[in-house]
Amino acid sequence: MEPSQLTGMQAATTSARWSMPIRVMLKAFVLFVVFNLIFSVIDPMTVLGRFSAYNILFPGRQRLPYGDHPELAYNVSVLNLDAMLASHELMAAPKSADEFRVLLIGDSSTWGWLLKPTDTLAAQINRAHMKTSDGRTVRAYNLGYPIMSLTKDVLILVRALHADIQPDAILWLVTLESFPTDKQLFHPLLQNNPSPTRDLISRYGLALDPNDPQFITPTLFDRTIVGRRRDLADLVRLQLYGVMWAATGIDQDPSMDYEPAAIDLEPDITFHGIKPPSFGPRDLTFDALTAGKQAAGAIPLLIVNEPILRSNGRNSDIRYNYFYPRWAYDQYRAMMTDMASAQSWRYIDVWDLLPQGEFTNSAVHYTPAGAKLLADRLADSITHLSIPSGQLGKINAP
Repeated sequence: MEPSQLTGMQAATTSARWSMPIRVMLKAFVLFVVFNLIFSVIDPMTVLGRFSAYNILFPGRQRLPYGDHPELAYNVSVLNLDAMLASHELMAAPKSADEFRVLLIGDSSTWGWLLKPTDTLAAQINRAHMKTSDGRTVRAYNLGYPIMSLTKDVLILVRALHADIQPDAILWLVTLESFPTDKQLFHPLLQNNPSPTRDLISRYGLALDPNDPQFITPTLFDRTIVGRRRDLADLVRLQLYGVMWAATGIDQDPSMDYEPAAIDLEPDITFHGIKPPSFGPRDLTFDALTAGKQAAGAIPLLIVNEPILRSNGRNSDIRYNYFYPRWAYDQYRAMMTDMASAQSWRYIDVWDLLPQGEFTNSAVHYTPAGAKLLADRLADSITHLSIPSGQLGKINAP
């Protein structure tokens, strides 16, 4: 065989050897692109969020997943509403005939910041074994979630009510810091769920901008597998942390240290840049309360103005605490009382229930003993939620 022929055969062999891997890699790349495009068009994150090992392989969580230190808390914050609910004990089983099911919504104080799951307000209510007037056992479920925003509360409530959970009553714990207009769309849960949030704005006529630049609207690429890789990883991590949650019952870093809530305060009379003597008509989003009431429909809803710390330190004659100048909070309480009366809301004001020593790192975060005091104070109001409001009248404590 001539040398030139041998060289040609070697070249052909080399070309054939390389052409196969190249074709395989090209096909793999095309398939990868196709799968990403299909994923982007379908956007199956909602469906994927509903698949959960909780309540099947692991017990459901007693509160919605939220964690700054996942490796210590065995918990991770996710922005998928369906995944959050699927991990919750509320989705474990149908309601029994003798259960009076109460949903708790609110901020980090309701969630139970710095509290064990067994010490939260919901847990304290359950530990009391309350009975309604018709003999059913009260069972409270904690759907509170950190960071203050009434619109965030409504979003969680509406999504929960879409599931087949059959609540008998709703307890909504609120405080003035959840009302300012500039706080409503500040929450990452709202920003990363623009479609359901815009639906709330439209359906309930909320005085919020559906085109607010804080909304994060994903592009075609953002909805691909590559673009969703962080969200997908968080969904997987949430499931994996279920092993340690089941073994330990820990869902918040138990080693967290904190500075006690400030007692000595700055002589600042403003609230979110608002100056006395009064709030303007668009400073506070009372329409979010109306939206929550409309979303609840015939389900009894009790609105609770939750306890706050009342400082006795420096400048306590100007401010109650770090959050609230006295003029703003006093005016808010008066507005809440007037609106509850005008709208025939079930409403109770327990703002001064807890002594200063029952607060931890914040003017709204309380100790286990504080949570129990609050549960005891609300017991009668909760057990009477089974009575139609027309018979009971509004609950409005002084």
